[in-house]
Amino acid sequence: MVVAWGMPPGSDDGRRARLRDIRPRFAGRLGVADVATVANAALGFCAVVAAAVSPALAARVLLLAAMVDAVDGILARRYGGSTVGPYLDSLADVASFCVAPAALLAAVAHAAWQGPSFLAAVAVGACFVAAGVVRLGLYTADDVGNGHTEGVPTTLAGTLLAAAVLAGVTDPALVVGFGAVLAAAMVTCLPYPDLRVRDALVMGAVQALAVLAPGALGRLFPRALLAFALAYAVLGPWFYRVGEGKR
Repeated sequence: MVVAWGMPPGSDDGRRARLRDIRPRFAGRLGVADVATVANAALGFCAVVAAAVSPALAARVLLLAAMVDAVDGILARRYGGSTVGPYLDSLADVASFCVAPAALLAAVAHAAWQGPSFLAAVAVGACFVAAGVVRLGLYTADDVGNGHTEGVPTTLAGTLLAAAVLAGVTDPALVVGFGAVLAAAMVTCLPYPDLRVRDALVMGAVQALAVLAPGALGRLFPRALLAFALAYAVLGPWFYRVGEGKR
């Protein structure tokens, strides 16, 4: 504990100094966007837990985390970010869009595979997490505020896996293979412009419908989300114009 030197233990200044020492370290340092970022991380943990219960439930929680991730970018542009914001953002994305999608992938595989086949799925999930962590580290070091990033964004990779599961893609070979492709895509040098606010809001609306009513109209909403996300993943580096940076 830091004590105000030269102050009597019972003095008002000494008491104020001790009160400052016991308050949360983040008090006064986090902005409104950072609150959304921390909520995103918590949802990532919830998605991991949900994967042990139901892959479909985990996919819905993961999409909810992606919506909150989009909100924190909008809030950062509207109210400004904090100095710690980019670091919190990448740490939260490790939970929500690296570990949670890998747990979803493993849960789908575990429902049908045993032995060496399941271990192969675990290995792909581990590679997904490793690729995502490397990508986020490079993003934080080189890409924050640029309006674009290199490699498939982790949020996009997680959204694609979750949307695929909710759209009815439950064959473990397809899900695990898709995860392997996304892991490799995250560490490419392909430039991905950040989504503009308008497009992020449209995608968020589709995500919300996919979370609330994934089976409605023949799985229309998760399938539409999967098509939207795939189009951006495949065509974004060549046809999508650079928008505003996230932070």
